[in-house]
Amino acid sequence: MTGREAILLLCPIPADLRAALAERFDLVEDKPADGPRPGFRIAVCTAMHGAGAAQFDRLPDLRLLSSQGTGLERIDLGAAARRGIAVAYTPDVMTEDVADAAIGLMYGAARLVAEADRFVRAGRWGKERMRPSTSLHRKTAGIAGMGKIGQAIARRCAGLGMTVLWTGPREKPDLPYGFVPSVLALAERSDVLILAVPGGKDTDRMADAAVLRALGPRGVLVNIARGGVVDELALLDALETGAIAGAGLDVFATEPALDPRFLALENVVLAPHSASITVETRAAVVSRIVSDIEAFRAGRDFLDAAAGAG
Repeated sequence: MTGREAILLLCPIPADLRAALAERFDLVEDKPADGPRPGFRIAVCTAMHGAGAAQFDRLPDLRLLSSQGTGLERIDLGAAARRGIAVAYTPDVMTEDVADAAIGLMYGAARLVAEADRFVRAGRWGKERMRPSTSLHRKTAGIAGMGKIGQAIARRCAGLGMTVLWTGPREKPDLPYGFVPSVLALAERSDVLILAVPGGKDTDRMADAAVLRALGPRGVLVNIARGGVVDELALLDALETGAIAGAGLDVFATEPALDPRFLALENVVLAPHSASITVETRAAVVSRIVSDIEAFRAGRDFLDAAAGAG
């Protein structure tokens, strides 16, 4: 197919992606209140927004949903497959930068990087002595989820001189890291617990009060997965009472309107779901989305997450 085609935007998308798509296509904002929107073969969303059967019902001509992000838990792949809708997304391109961010949050929380910055800016240096941070070398990093991002985090932790343990749905004998059968058992053996699991019902609030107690008063939690994999009320209680030493968080249950209790805490490093936002990754994500859309229009193969899901 040639010429400019109209693409339906199911949610707000980043400016760089919008600009790249606008160079090639006519962009139309979706308005669910308007009812059915026939005539659109292609729609774009983000992983955090997702799309489901109700939206697909409104789009009778939809044949491609292109989603920015690696997560698929908010996209009804079965409904897409049954309606003949392919689902393109952007795995892999974010892996290394998200892993870097996990390490940054680990150092930020354990070595008090952000707290030290605030300490100096407030003019407290020389008048007070900053509290000690926690050493990381020769400590144990427990990683929940050993997909591509989890493995990238594991390589970095091992390179820092940390022992790496992990848990997941099944063992992977080829990996050089120790497998632990549950997240609770992993927390008991970890100095830093890093969450790198997919979102969804299988991982909902997997880091609960019992896991945080097992991590202990010198332990650090890092979450670059989804906000829902942590019981946030239990985490806030653990941070406020010193049940764990600290946390580095890139994701939250109600983002961007996070619980205001987080803002009052010194022992948590907060990031605005920005683990994958680097110049390099943004360019790769935009390129991948444009490439997949063009492949669809030309009848070429691309990675379809809905294939076989029906």
